[in-house]
Order: sequence, then structure tokens, then C-alpha cells
Amino acid sequence: MPRATSAASDANPRRTMSDTTIPVARIAEEAARRRSFAIIAHPDAGKTTLTEKLLLKGGAIQLAGAVRAKGNARRTRSDWMKIEQDRGISVATSVMTFERDGVVFNLLDTPGHEDFSEDTYRTLTAVDAAVMVLDAAKGIESQTRKLFEVCRMRDIPIITFINKMDREAREPFELLDEIQNLLALDATPAAWPVGRAADFAGVYDLATDRFLPVAEGAEPIQLESPEDPKLAELVGDDRALALSEEVLLARAGYPEFDTERFLEGSLTPVFFGSALRDFGIAHLLDGLARHAPPPRARPADQRLVTPGEEKLTGFVFKIQANMDPNHRDRVAFVRLCSGRLTKGMRLRQSRTGKQVPVNAPLFFFAKDRQVAEEAWPGDVIGIANHGTLRIGDTLTEGEPLDFRGVPSFAPEILRHIRLDDPMLAKKLRTALDQLAEEGVVQLFRPRDGSPPVVGVVGQLQLDVLQSRLKVEYGVPAGFDGTPWEQVRWMVSDEAGALDRFAEANRRDVAEDHDGALVAFFSSDWRRRRAEEEWPMIRFHAVREQYGVGGGK
Repeated sequence: MPRATSAASDANPRRTMSDTTIPVARIAEEAARRRSFAIIAHPDAGKTTLTEKLLLKGGAIQLAGAVRAKGNARRTRSDWMKIEQDRGISVATSVMTFERDGVVFNLLDTPGHEDFSEDTYRTLTAVDAAVMVLDAAKGIESQTRKLFEVCRMRDIPIITFINKMDREAREPFELLDEIQNLLALDATPAAWPVGRAADFAGVYDLATDRFLPVAEGAEPIQLESPEDPKLAELVGDDRALALSEEVLLARAGYPEFDTERFLEGSLTPVFFGSALRDFGIAHLLDGLARHAPPPRARPADQRLVTPGEEKLTGFVFKIQANMDPNHRDRVAFVRLCSGRLTKGMRLRQSRTGKQVPVNAPLFFFAKDRQVAEEAWPGDVIGIANHGTLRIGDTLTEGEPLDFRGVPSFAPEILRHIRLDDPMLAKKLRTALDQLAEEGVVQLFRPRDGSPPVVGVVGQLQLDVLQSRLKVEYGVPAGFDGTPWEQVRWMVSDEAGALDRFAEANRRDVAEDHDGALVAFFSSDWRRRRAEEEWPMIRFHAVREQYGVGGGK
């Protein structure tokens, strides 16, 4: 691994921060305790319920509420927006930090719906591993596959949790084979289910030869092997015999766990359980602590940044507005990559060169928060700000450095905003600016002065936008169609080329929220025609925050 330079000087192994001298070894030690992971799943696979039970096992909450609780039942802690509570879905990324057995977990609960894939992609830039949740009856579903491909693009190690084993389910062999065949990902079972559906009795831990009973409060039982007669006494002869035969086949047919292959993203350990019955959760957490990597070195534009460096670095991967509607707040979610953060620090914003005060850094528990006295590499902290910080910003203690890989994707649906009450125009502008900074939608302002255009991946994003405009900003709004099907960011090395294009296509040119020039196209044919007629201009479907990259 390349050695970090510049920020991690050997000449000064200790440094003073907030009147406290911190050995560099302490930074590396704290970083090694961190496990930052996301949960990805198809809607209804049980992702949000699993999140609740992970927090419960981690001691972060005392009561976990199922997503489909009715009436006045307690809402899940990770789904805090009104639309999330109304629909029983996750549409925003929640961040929750908890500690268990000396390991600090930073859990990022991502949106499960494909309409929010861009938010999910940005979230995955901030984690070191992912838990892929599968429904035992359905296996790999469409959104699971899409999210997996995003993980593969980022080489993120994946731990698989097959949920709902206490219900009618497909055979474990069939599920593992599907993982291998559809995802081209080798699977190695970390445990094996004992019984199925109504006869589900627990799982057998293949690494430690322990039987983990499904009964509430039951302790793991140490066995000699799957053939141990003690198991038949616990679960009956039929289930014990079936287990011993299946374990023999599984051990022969699937590869052993290999740390290197797991970290490179080509092998996944598979755990079984039932989130609703709170079974298999502790086993999964143990697996995360044992297998998931601590923070790793991250490439920046200038050099490789390692977690144990003495100087702090981090990047903004998400902005969340109105977590507390009473205060109209905006919080930037920052993933720390190196160094130690303390309350009261001032950090350099690489995009502008300005100093950003961090007077009250926050740890999160969904929308709840507490002030963090200190934070370490791998942690996700919040910085309250009034529009200073944007998605993709890099923060350092002075070094001119930029982390890359936090993109925006060209939206697939373009709509004009329709405002019925002209008196609310100023409030609408403020609301759209804040929600665009947050990444809820992409905002484009046409050069010809026509109403703003919002771009989204799917219809549900429009529903969320409409709901939040009304609930959080008091601005009822609707949407009108546009004549365009595509939008592309434009870049050219030729002086004046973009201005000439904008003048020639005035009705089809706009600026995005950051002032970057975009072109609208009514069809794919029109885009290809523009590429032929304007060869000096590159039309991009992906925009790196504060830079442009990607293909068509």
C-alpha cells in the first residue's frame, strides 16, 4: 500500500489539539475499532426491521418497533420523515452510531427504493462494508441486484443476511447458488439453518460448532460437531440428521472464508436469521466485528490518505435539511478519513479555501443527535451549517486536498414546478435551493428565464419533494411536464464553445444548482445529433461534485 506523505510527517509523531496531546498511535487504535457499514436490500426484505434490531442488540435503544406497526404503535427510529412513517418505507439515509464489545459501529441505513439510488450511491462512498439483506422466500430481487452492482463499482466487501427464515422459504442451497450465479459472487455460509419455516429451530455456527437456538433468551450451546448426539436431544432426530447431511454438502460445495477475497469483494459470508423475531442479529454483529474492515486508505487527488495520519481529513457525502423542523437546520454528514476531530476545531473547505468552524460536531441516532466531544477515522459526524457546505466538499486541517467519487447522475424525469400562489415564489426558491443542496432533487434554472426544472430518478422522488415542500416549508406545489427527456452536463476545452452553444440553443440550456451548464434534449437522437454538430463539447451523464466525469 502506498505510503502517505505530506500530512503524516515522521518529524512530529505527536501533535497538540484543543490543549490535548494525542499520540498518533492512539488515532490508529481508535480507527481500528470502527466499523462503518450500510444496509442494502430490496423493499420489504426486512431492512428497516433489521436496522432496529441491530441497534437493539448494540444497546442503542430499548425497544424496537416493526415497520408495519399500526395505530399509535412506535415508529421505527431510522425512518423519521413524515412520508417514511406514512408509507413504511425509507427514503432518506439515516446514520446511527453505537458501541458493542469495544467495537464502534456506524450504521448507515440507505433508501430501499430504486428511485433514491443516487442517495444510496453517495452513502456507499462513506462506508467500508455493506450488509445485503435477502428475503428467504424471494432471494435476489431487482433492487438488490442494482444496489449490489453499486457496491461492486466501489469494491465494497459484502456480508449477506438471509432474513425471514422462520417463514416459508427457499432451500439454503438454492439461495446460495443464486448469489453465486446471478451476482458472480462466491458465497460461504457462516452458519446453517436447523429446520425450516414453522420447524425452524435455529442455526449452526460453522466456524465455532455452536448451536444458536431461536428461542428467545436462549444461550448458544457448544457442540463437538454437527453429528454431536446432543443436537438430536435439542431439536429431534430428523432435524439433526438433516443438518449433519447438509453441513457436509455445504462444506464440500462452497469455498472456505478467505479474508483477502472478502475484502476485494469477490466472496461473501452468509448469515441466516429472522429480524422480526430478533434471531441471528447478534451473530451478524459478531460477523461484522470480525470480518468487516476498519477504515482503509482513501485516494485523493494529490495522494493516498491513511486513517492513522495525525492531520484530520474528511468529506461531505450528504446534506440533510429540516431534521428539526422547528429550527430549519441544515446538517452536513461528514465521513472522517484520518486524524482526530474535537469540538471547536476550524477546518479548511477545499472547494473555497474558507475556514469552517466545527463548534458542535454531532453524532446521530436517526434524527436524534448529541454533541460529539471527539471523533475518529471511520466516524460519521454532522456539522450544522447554513449552506456553506455542499455534497462532495473535502475538509482538512489546511492541506489542499480533494477526495473524489461523490457523483451526481443525470436524472431520468424532468418537470417544471407549478406554483398556484405567486406570493409563495420566494419561499419556493429557498425551499428548492435547500432541497437541491440536500440532494433530494436536482435543480436546473433555464437560461431563458422560464420556471425552474427539477430532475429526479423516479416518481417517488417527486412525491417526496411535493410532501416536503408542503409539510416543511408550507409551499403547496405541483408539477408540469417538459419537452425534454434527457439532460447532460457540458464541458469544453475550447474557449467560447459553451457560450456559442448556449446562444444557439437558448431554450434548451440551463444551469444546475452549482452554476454548471447543462443541455436539455427532447430525445436520444437529438443528443447524438448535438454531439456530431458540436464535437468540441463533451456531454456527460455523470458529474463529479465540483468536477465532471463519466460517459454518455
